[in-house]
Amino acid sequence: MDRTLPSNEAAKALAKRLRLKLQEQGTCISHGQSLELVAHQYGFRDWNTFRAAISDRQAVDWKPGNRVRGAYLSHPFLAEIIAVEALQSGWFRLTLELDKPIDVVRSEDFSNLRKRVTGVIGPAGRSKEKTSDGFPHLIVEAL
Repeated sequence: MDRTLPSNEAAKALAKRLRLKLQEQGTCISHGQSLELVAHQYGFRDWNTFRAAISDRQAVDWKPGNRVRGAYLSHPFLAEIIAVEALQSGWFRLTLELDKPIDVVRSEDFSNLRKRVTGVIGPAGRSKEKTSDGFPHLIVEAL
């Protein structure tokens, strides 16, 4: 399974091959429709969103030992990747060892410090799950 987002050229070539393969099987779709299908395969809602994510951007290769920064439950962090599991194209389960523990409880009565977190992120480095105020549970970007 490929762990990185494709280049713009590779994504377009994939859409072209998909369109031709479907045509061979008797299903005709436009090039635009095939671009949309490719975007969906990588977890994006449409081609424009996917294109914005892959343009002028180096593909991220999530590997144990790599350094990352981000936010967990809206708390910023710096961390090292401890484990990576590829789930589907563009989606990964990452286990992160945080440089400094973060308190994941919003209560003055008690706290819950986390030094290690695990979460699933998509092609944009964000989790599908969101907090009640609309922020992704986990945001990760390579350093």
